[in-house]
Amino acid sequence: MSFRGKRKNAEGHASDENEGHAPPKKASNTSASVESDDSGDIVVCEISKNRRVSVRNWNGKIWVDIREFYVKDGKQMPGKKGISLSLDQWNVLRDHTEAIDNALAGSS
Repeated sequence: MSFRGKRKNAEGHASDENEGHAPPKKASNTSASVESDDSGDIVVCEISKNRRVSVRNWNGKIWVDIREFYVKDGKQMPGKKGISLSLDQWNVLRDHTEAIDNALAGSS
């Protein structure tokens, strides 16, 4: 039967190549000035207590997500109510903000 374990050096002592060394720390991909949530989404702003706008990378595409959140076990979780806009859709909406503002002003 063979014993699997640490190899012994010439003096018969088990050697540990990582002895005294901590594993390297993982580098964070977010900067200190950008707010991010647990899932790695970039939270752009909170519209209200339970609504936020975030930018996310999902399936290799960038999405602008406007969504309601709920609390479960002390954590903020995304709800079903919301919309995810592709960059093309976001650009169309952004280009029409003046028309939306004019329609809002006219309806008051």
